[in-house]
Amino acid sequence: MPIKNRLFHAGWIIILIGALLAHFIQTSGGVSIRDLRFNGTNGQVLSGLLYVPPGVSAENKAPAILAVHGYFNSRETQDGFAIEFARRGYVVLALDQGGHGYSDAPAFANGFGGPGGLAYLRSLDFVDTDNIGLEGHSMGGWTVLAAAAAMPDAYKAVVLQGSSTGAPFAKEADTSWPRNLAVVFSKFDEFSGTMWGVDRAQDVPDSTKLQTAFGATGPVVIGQLYGSIEDGTARLLQQPNTTHPGNHLSPEAIGDAIAWFDRTLDGANPLSPGDQIWIWKEIGTLIALVGFVILLAGAFDMLLKTQFFAHLRKQPAGAAYEKRSGKWWLHFALATLMPVLTYYPFFYWATVIFPASAILPQSFTSQIALWAVLNAVIVFALGFVFKGNKLEGRGDIWGSVLIALATVGIGYIAVAATDFLFKVDFRFWVVALKPLDLVRAKIGLVYLVPFTVYFVLAMRGLHTGLSVRSDSRLAQYLSNVAVMVVGFILFLGFQYLTLLFTGHLFSMNESLTTVIGMQFVPLLAIVAFLSTFAWRRTGSYLPGAFINALFVTWYIVGSQAIQFAVN
Repeated sequence: MPIKNRLFHAGWIIILIGALLAHFIQTSGGVSIRDLRFNGTNGQVLSGLLYVPPGVSAENKAPAILAVHGYFNSRETQDGFAIEFARRGYVVLALDQGGHGYSDAPAFANGFGGPGGLAYLRSLDFVDTDNIGLEGHSMGGWTVLAAAAAMPDAYKAVVLQGSSTGAPFAKEADTSWPRNLAVVFSKFDEFSGTMWGVDRAQDVPDSTKLQTAFGATGPVVIGQLYGSIEDGTARLLQQPNTTHPGNHLSPEAIGDAIAWFDRTLDGANPLSPGDQIWIWKEIGTLIALVGFVILLAGAFDMLLKTQFFAHLRKQPAGAAYEKRSGKWWLHFALATLMPVLTYYPFFYWATVIFPASAILPQSFTSQIALWAVLNAVIVFALGFVFKGNKLEGRGDIWGSVLIALATVGIGYIAVAATDFLFKVDFRFWVVALKPLDLVRAKIGLVYLVPFTVYFVLAMRGLHTGLSVRSDSRLAQYLSNVAVMVVGFILFLGFQYLTLLFTGHLFSMNESLTTVIGMQFVPLLAIVAFLSTFAWRRTGSYLPGAFINALFVTWYIVGSQAIQFAVN
């Protein structure tokens, strides 16, 4: 079998293995999963995944939980919680907040979608409406609190994961509202100031706001029950040993939620909180994501060997540097560090220059796009400073566009087919790839323009400006990946070492931007791999640039919130 077919087929096989593993884990014990669209408040169409345990019916009602993700995530991010709740006999509605996933925009409207989600859950004839829990992570906590405020008698208990009551987006709590509240706030949560008004997460027990909610006159004692479950005034604080986004991958945080609902809701199966299998679903979707990247490479190679695209096949003409001299290392340092040094200021400029609008409705995507374009200009300018050997490496523009469209199109078919057959996306943690709905597809066409500019200039700089003649194939891949990710690894390492030793990030006022930056490391590593793969086979930076522009636009637009209402 030709190499091209082995790589292409390997991608499909790896995707299938990962998807089947994820599917069997999330449906373990006979749980079924339904993909929903329903009307919420003010006609807003909401999306969710409904996990239904076996044997549940109108005659055999089950307790239920509304589970909601945080900002810039989607319903699948709650899979660890949803899988474990469903295994224990709870009906689970994993909701896409408004403006997230497949729910109608804008974000932040209609109680984030929480009241509509709770109303829908209560409308199901197989749900025991006397035993409903609410669980939300980060902004998802404010979503479920909006539901609790709108329908104060429609639920029995709440778990806030890395979230808070009161300002900035929730009703202030006291000893009677919300009912039976558990706060699971990690020891290294990056948002302690926003959530509870303290600089360090370890100081949350000293938060005045938390003490008011618990009815405590001094520091809240971790693990101590306050109030009465029977009266609906129970309060509990837990602090797992992880970070804010780490709650999704923490058996301790997920176990704390399980244990609280075990104590406050009736009708579930008595499985130990430590009996958890959800991590295998994460491993399955990670395998599928790896298979997707391999499939793109295999598809490109296979297409390149067809008669239609054969003219694109060329060997790279040369290299910018004969060896890694001091000049190369200086070029490398500037290329990898400049995107990090400009990260915060360029993002801030975008919030001022490009507020959410009908044309650019995703605030964070606009920030990434401006940061990318400005860095592309910097990379282009560096090419004049560090001339090295002069390499063109452009190649056929239209042929490059067509092969990129075909390559990413094959990848999209794989993602869409897996979603349709197994209700599984390609993800690990918060790095996720899923099919686009029509609204996001149209948004993507707009953002594709700046991302294409970035990748054309950035990949030109990478392959014609930093290539080294003496590099082996492996060294070339590793070098290019290093250029793209080392700066962000150093940046995140510095931030999180500061968090570990001081209890807060170095950039305390940039917690959200810092957390989002974690996705840049795996994403840019994939970008470097795909671009290098294409460069080695065509001697042109354009095919890889166009493939990455399509892939990254799809990834970012599909994962970000929509802050401006669009149709």
